[in-house]
Amino acid sequence: MLMENLLRSKEYWSLIEQGIVTAPVGATQEQLKAAEESKLQDLKAKNFLFQAIDGSILETILSRNTAKDIWDSMRQKYQGSTKVKRAQLQALRKEYESLKMKIGETIDEYFARTLSIANKMTTHGENLTQGNIVEKILRSLTSRFNYVACAIEEAHDVTLMTVDQLQSSLIVHEQRMKGQKDQEEQALKMTYGGRGGRGRGSANRGRGRGGRGGKFNKENVECFKCHKLGHFQSECPSWEEENANYAQFDESEEILLMAQETNEGESNNEIWFLDSGCSNHMIGNKDWLFDFDSSYKDSVKLGDDSKMPVMGKGNLKLQIEGYTQILTNVYYLPGLKNNLAPVIVPKCFKTTHSNENQLWHQRYGHLSYKGLGVLANKKMVLGLPCVKEPTDKCSNCMKGKQHREAIPKRSLWRASAKLELVHSDICGPITPESNGKKRYFITFINDLTRKTWVYFLNEKSEAFSVFQKFKVMIENATQHKIQSLRTDGGGEYTSTIFNEFCGSQGIRRQLTASYTPQQNGVSERKNRTILNMVRSMLDDKKVPKKFWPKAVNWSVHILNRCPTFAVKDMTPEEAWSGSKRYVSHFKVFGCIAYVHIPDNLRKKFDDKSYVCILLGISDESKAYKLYDPAKAKIVVSKDVKFDEASQWDWDNKKIADTKKESTGNLIDTEACPSSKLSDSDGVIDDHTSNTQEEDLQEEIVPDSEDSSDEVDENGLGKRVSRKPAYLEDYVTNETNEDEEIMQNLAVFTPCEDPTTYEEASKQVVWKKAMDSEIASIEANNTWELTALPKGAKRIGVKWIYKTKYNEQGKIEKHKARLVAKGYSQQHGIDYNEVFAPVARWDTIRTILAIATASDWYVFQLDVKSTFLHGELDEEVYVEQPLGYEKGNKDMVYRLKKSLYGLRQAPRAWYSKIETYFCHERFEKCPHEHTLFVKHSGKDKLIIVSLYVDDLIFTRNDQELFDKFKHSMKKIFAMTDLGRMRYFLGIEVLQIDNGIFICQQKYAFEILDRFGMRECNSVSNSLVPGCKLTKDETGKASDATSYKQMFMERPTEIHVAAVKRILRYLKGTTSYGLWYEKGNGIKLTGWSDSDYAGDLDDRKSTSGYVFIIGTKAVSWSSKKQPIVTLSTTEAEFIATANSASQGIWLSRILSQIDEKLKECITIYCDNSSSIKLSKNPVMHGRSKHIDVRFHFLRNLSKDGIIQLVQCSSFEQIAYILTKALVL
Repeated sequence: MLMENLLRSKEYWSLIEQGIVTAPVGATQEQLKAAEESKLQDLKAKNFLFQAIDGSILETILSRNTAKDIWDSMRQKYQGSTKVKRAQLQALRKEYESLKMKIGETIDEYFARTLSIANKMTTHGENLTQGNIVEKILRSLTSRFNYVACAIEEAHDVTLMTVDQLQSSLIVHEQRMKGQKDQEEQALKMTYGGRGGRGRGSANRGRGRGGRGGKFNKENVECFKCHKLGHFQSECPSWEEENANYAQFDESEEILLMAQETNEGESNNEIWFLDSGCSNHMIGNKDWLFDFDSSYKDSVKLGDDSKMPVMGKGNLKLQIEGYTQILTNVYYLPGLKNNLAPVIVPKCFKTTHSNENQLWHQRYGHLSYKGLGVLANKKMVLGLPCVKEPTDKCSNCMKGKQHREAIPKRSLWRASAKLELVHSDICGPITPESNGKKRYFITFINDLTRKTWVYFLNEKSEAFSVFQKFKVMIENATQHKIQSLRTDGGGEYTSTIFNEFCGSQGIRRQLTASYTPQQNGVSERKNRTILNMVRSMLDDKKVPKKFWPKAVNWSVHILNRCPTFAVKDMTPEEAWSGSKRYVSHFKVFGCIAYVHIPDNLRKKFDDKSYVCILLGISDESKAYKLYDPAKAKIVVSKDVKFDEASQWDWDNKKIADTKKESTGNLIDTEACPSSKLSDSDGVIDDHTSNTQEEDLQEEIVPDSEDSSDEVDENGLGKRVSRKPAYLEDYVTNETNEDEEIMQNLAVFTPCEDPTTYEEASKQVVWKKAMDSEIASIEANNTWELTALPKGAKRIGVKWIYKTKYNEQGKIEKHKARLVAKGYSQQHGIDYNEVFAPVARWDTIRTILAIATASDWYVFQLDVKSTFLHGELDEEVYVEQPLGYEKGNKDMVYRLKKSLYGLRQAPRAWYSKIETYFCHERFEKCPHEHTLFVKHSGKDKLIIVSLYVDDLIFTRNDQELFDKFKHSMKKIFAMTDLGRMRYFLGIEVLQIDNGIFICQQKYAFEILDRFGMRECNSVSNSLVPGCKLTKDETGKASDATSYKQMFMERPTEIHVAAVKRILRYLKGTTSYGLWYEKGNGIKLTGWSDSDYAGDLDDRKSTSGYVFIIGTKAVSWSSKKQPIVTLSTTEAEFIATANSASQGIWLSRILSQIDEKLKECITIYCDNSSSIKLSKNPVMHGRSKHIDVRFHFLRNLSKDGIIQLVQCSSFEQIAYILTKALVL
């Protein structure tokens, strides 16, 4: 390939493909010249080939005349024919499939090996895509790259990923792992004197410096005292405390900055010298330092008055007696031969702290170190020091306390396809034996759907043959193969023949550990459930225990139609077959059954039925399986009537006298179609009987021929009786079952408002309200009476009645509204656009904060019949309202303006009011479409916020205020409500020194709704330190009663938490926000996060609070959309979210007054996130953070946002992310 590229670049490739140009006979001069030039180029091409070919091969091709001949010869030798290419490709495929990354091999080396083989395969005709190579590399990396491979597969589509992208990503991770390994290997070992020495070292090492001999590696030296590696017996740290080495300090000696030694011999870099005159830790080996700061420069004065330069400082790991200590601010001096450590006070290098920990552990009777830590940290006792758990395990605790590791309650892996994993277990021996001498039963459970199959065995040794039958049956039915089988380690499952069969069929074996049945928990728990049901059913109808196989079959049939936690919202049978199953054929096991005798099997005066006992349903036909006690044989019949309240007296061989027989107890099987008896529909049923399960004779009773009522084969359900239409106007004293249930439900209604016109017309107050509504509509020229045009559609109208209350809960007025039935309108025919922006509460609180800071009052206006002012562009016709018909009832109203209930009514009203504000020279805020500001003259302004028909406004000029109200009342029918008192359920109190807002009325409504008005109050909304989880094992509660976070499956714990919130609300109904006048209008934010606070999905919580002056205007507490990997990432994401809200609030303020536009200060208690937003050099450590949050860097750089660190005690947003902790 390289030679081909070279020849193409020299324009000689045509000579390889076509050969040289030869001159024909009688050629012209030009043809001869072209032939000569072709020969010259061919010689040049041959020269390139000769230079590239090895000398030993060159001799075999010297006889070739042209470059084309040489190329063809080489191709024939080394590339061969098609068959040869195929053989070479097979060899390359084998090498490619067995390719794996070697231990110690770098990413670049492994990629080079892989791509080399891949390129060779491509040359031989193999079609390898980039995605194939990427997948191959990911699954063949060494184990240390497992988490990296998983992260790449989850974050990217590997089929679209290129090899270069994968290589660059893996190189970054390799460098990071290498850096971490280098830091870990920088831990140093300190050498010290022997056990018998005293003072500054033993006698054979000199005085004070611990010896200057050559370097000796002790890593493979074994101590004859503790039998550990790394030291001699004389150096063993386990000797008694009195033999520890002390570094002596002579106060009479002169203290120098640093001792200086002149030694030309070889230095031992692992030896440290303790020097009282040394001012800092100093080393001469730069490779030992991490977090190295090369910008630090200084000089050190030696004992001989000479100086050495300090070329940086960093941190160093020092390993002493198995403990790793970190030395900070260690100076790096190039050329320093000995490592120096300062001595501040006489101190023993051999610490006794671990001995003290062990001593208190023994004093407390071997109490756990965690318990000792709790006692010390919470100061529950006095005199106990802070105890830390040592690295060595207490051998006495291991002997006295060691227990088995906990078994996970849930499997960490679930099958994703049918038969990917099958659980199996054998239960038995069971006493007594069945009639068929069965003593065991074996179950097979599909892991994905949890459907169960059962077989019965005489001996455990039959397990292999039964498994073979089950495998053939289930694989033929589903066209899936059993991939894995999980069983216990019993001999019936681990026999040689069983293992060989599974190996030949490609079935993986999963065996439990010895004495650990919990690892096969699915089968073990299923067998336990089956036996519990069997015992209950046999005891209920006093069925002899010898019929336990029939009871097991029926139990499995039932369990496959029961809910299970492993499969959500469906039964195992539905998950397996994909369709819901009927259970109307279920009858009580062991009850009395009357089997019909066909006419051809009886005489005229013979009984038409005989008594049997129900034992389940048949496996082969759509019929019941019963036991005839008179003939002691099994009967299979479809025509059966049941008396589920009765049972058979097996001792006296008659129906037990537990209850008098009556026809009311008989249940006809015709009500339960026979098609539902066996609802397998071609799918393998859940219980499979053995042909020799019972020795009882089985008799099949044919269907009755004279039955006049045929069973519906379509499986239609029970016919539902309905009351005739002509009885709807009469009282029959008969109620439908569903209606009776609905009458028992307590439906919450906040008031006694009428729901129909007939009800409202009987009351004077509502009659006046309707008259006022019609008068408003006609005064506004909303409609005109006309005939309905041909092809047009009329829209119905209805009356809506609502009682309005003030902030004290007293009736303010009765309001009747004529509403169009807009749900019958069609998009594109009756309307085109729907748009009605409303003010956010953040905007409203911002206006209140600005008003109090500027010593203004906030006023409120109400537009009467708001939607009646909107002008329509479409032709809309509505019916005449009830009670106000005019002329012919077939006449309709054509709407000129919008009406309540129309889909386009909000859009029409907003267009109308927006046009008015623009005409009055108001400026609409582009960031809040319901905020309008008007500037007039010098520093005169009026601020208006719109919420449908309610307007609040404030101003700093009375003249501008009066003109605005006069203009509004002139165009719209307005109600001047004066100062803002009650707005959207918020109670507002405006006094001289500020504004107070609360929701006391709404709080009382909530308490009344749930009947907790008289409950006892609590001081906090959640138990301190409590965190709610899904509580999947808890008792479920009614999800419709309360709105909760865990709505998927609320339990009693969640209901208790909601009730506590309501009790907290009872004691805080009068609480609210106080906006004090003055204190400035500077916008300040506070941001915080709770790292991995959600115990279910480990997502973090973001929270922020923004205040204007000292007044809170915006806050949020929301779970983050991603799972963060560090506290820095969680804080960074929370800060980015708060920055977005801060920018929006800043733009609102600048729209009101340009002077308010300034840098936003946001306080954060995480210094790393602040540095991350300012320092782009740290980008390599923060690549895993989502890109969308990195815009915070640009905001910080441009001066829009200023991040300031604060302590956690000063963090206002702390309350929005974390629960109260005592």
